[in-house]
Amino acid sequence: MNIVSLSPEFDDLIDPAASITQLATGFTFTEGPIWQPVDRYLLFSDMPADVRRRWDAGQGVVEVRRPANKCNGMTYDSDLNLIVCEHSTSTLARERPDGRREILASHFEGRELNSPNDVCVRSDGSIYFTDPWYGRMPVFGVERPRQLGFQGVYRVPPGGGLQLLVERDLFDQPNGLCFSPDETILYIDDTAKALIRAFVVASDGSLSEGRIFASGLRLEEAAGAPDGMKCDALGHVWATGPGGVWVYAPSGELIGKIVLPEVCANLAWGGADFRTLFLTASQSVYTIATKVGPRREPYMGAAGR
Repeated sequence: MNIVSLSPEFDDLIDPAASITQLATGFTFTEGPIWQPVDRYLLFSDMPADVRRRWDAGQGVVEVRRPANKCNGMTYDSDLNLIVCEHSTSTLARERPDGRREILASHFEGRELNSPNDVCVRSDGSIYFTDPWYGRMPVFGVERPRQLGFQGVYRVPPGGGLQLLVERDLFDQPNGLCFSPDETILYIDDTAKALIRAFVVASDGSLSEGRIFASGLRLEEAAGAPDGMKCDALGHVWATGPGGVWVYAPSGELIGKIVLPEVCANLAWGGADFRTLFLTASQSVYTIATKVGPRREPYMGAAGR
């Protein structure tokens, strides 16, 4: 069974009989899916192979960058510039359509970041990202000593700069993050602690009133952990977890799961109507149709230009 419904609320988000399609396979460890809404293709990364690829319905899978600085999470800003988390360079970069590259963040208090991991953009243009140290481990990055003594969550304001948003010892390995539809809540998961935290977002972009939104995302009988995470248009949180994807109501109640044959690392909605959920899972990329779409992110309006 691909769909495990734990509440009638979940049945309104996805058909209980929905089937999972394997879009492509043969990769090393897929991550960072993001849908380009104008040209309609999916970008995704393969960190251990140090490759970035794209998929579209006409050409299938095409390699677009090698080496790719072992990139991980990716998103777009409102101008469709690609924002990329790079493990091997410990940087957050912006890539413009004309090929120009800009470093948005690389150091904090004079020390190299660990390895930016996942990223999202607020409607005011500010960029939020997590900085665990997976990119300084073998396979998923380049093994090297850490310069920072903590794993933080940061904000790049529209005018540039870098702001640490949380206490330095709060997270063990901060990873996926996403805003609620109205951007009043930022969800951030911690892979090592197997939980999701929720923070109130102030008008100036700062975070406060942190609380545990969900915990216990760990099972002995199934591989997987909280990693990538997205919020849908109704405020439900879709997070990778043991066996696939775990879906939470805005209240924090676990309402359903999507079960995959591989460990799922990340997810993103796409397709012409943003009702196709793309799932990057170890050696493969999968899709499944949903009844709900994502929270409207700034880049999604580019399709209507």
